[in-house]
Amino acid sequence: MRFPSVRKAVSYCGLCSAQCESAGKEKRGPISKKRNKHLQTTLVEAAKIAPRWNTQLAAIHERELKKGNRNRATLAVARKMVAYMMAVDKTKADFLVPEEHAVA
Repeated sequence: MRFPSVRKAVSYCGLCSAQCESAGKEKRGPISKKRNKHLQTTLVEAAKIAPRWNTQLAAIHERELKKGNRNRATLAVARKMVAYMMAVDKTKADFLVPEEHAVA
């Protein structure tokens, strides 16, 4: 396995913000520029349409939309999709959406 944690995979995909730390103070900046550009673009575009097809992702999108803006919600969905991909890779099993979570 290439990434030991979901957090490392999210960072590689460029879906987390840059972190500046000095004198014990931590600041979060805009999305990191150290990333896989093509993978980031693909995940963000997929995250924009994923809530239409999966109720779990739609719930995440709605929850984040209440906290902030649309871009924040899209990034939350993209991060969850990375977590799903990591789980599929780790278990070496097909990803199946339960019937109650699929949108008709």
